[in-house]
Amino acid sequence: MDLQLKGKGAVISGGSRGIGLAAARALAAEGVDLVLAARSADVLAEVAASLSAAHGVKVIGIPTDVRDDASVRELARRAEDALGSIDILVNSASDQTIGAAHPGLAGTTDAALYGDLDVKLVGYLRTARAIAPAMIRQGWGRIINISGLGARTTLSIARTIRNVGVVALTKNLADELGPHGINVVGVHPGATRTEKTGASVQTEAERLGLSVTEVERRRAANIIGRLVDAEEVADVIAFLSSPRSASITGDFIPVGGGQPGVVHY
Repeated sequence: MDLQLKGKGAVISGGSRGIGLAAARALAAEGVDLVLAARSADVLAEVAASLSAAHGVKVIGIPTDVRDDASVRELARRAEDALGSIDILVNSASDQTIGAAHPGLAGTTDAALYGDLDVKLVGYLRTARAIAPAMIRQGWGRIINISGLGARTTLSIARTIRNVGVVALTKNLADELGPHGINVVGVHPGATRTEKTGASVQTEAERLGLSVTEVERRRAANIIGRLVDAEEVADVIAFLSSPRSASITGDFIPVGGGQPGVVHY
C-alpha cells in the first residue's frame, strides 16, 4: 500500500528514542522529511545523521524542552522554515520514570504528578498550539498523540491521569481542527519493547530466577503473549499520518497486543 507520504514533513517530539524514534524511522522509510525534537543536542545530531543516511531524506534535530512554551514556539518556527510545510506532528515526549514504580496514593507526590502532566499532557498542548496554525494555513494535517493503555487501567495514578488527559485533549483538538482538514488521533501502546527493554528484562529475570521470555510474557500481560515492538507501534503511527487515514479522527488505536477480559466500546 502506498501511504502517499513521500515529500511530506513531520515534527516528532521525543524523537530521539523509544516509540518516537521508531516513528521517525517508519516515516523516513516512507520518504517523509523530519524535524526531531528532544532535549539532548548530541543524541539528536547522531540520530538525525543516521536516519538521513539510511533513507535519503532531510532530518534535522532541534533541541527542545516541551515544558517551555518559548522553546516549543521556536521549534515550530524553525521546523516550518526547514521543512517548508509541517504536515504531521507526532507527540511522543514523556518521562517514563514517573509513575513507573506504581507508588500508590501515599507515594504519589504533587511534584511527580505535576511534572508528568507538564511533560506529556501540557507538552502535547504546547506543540499542537504552536504547530496547528501552519496546518490550518495549508488546509491539511495530521496530529498523532502517543498516550498509553494506562488510560484504561489502574496501577499508576500519575500515568492514568496523564493518559486520560491526553485522550480528552485529542478529542477536543479533533473537533476544533477537523473543519480545517486536520485529523487528530491517538495511539495507546501497551508494554512495548524499546532500546532500553533488553537490559531491564535481563536484570529482572536474574533477580526472579526466571527466563527472559517469561519475564517479557509477564510484563506484556496481553492476548498475544509477548511485548509489542516499538516498530509495530510505529507502523500504526505511519498509517495514521497518511492521507489514507482520512476517516479516522478523534479516536485512539490500542497497540498493546490486546487486553484480556475487558470490553471497550
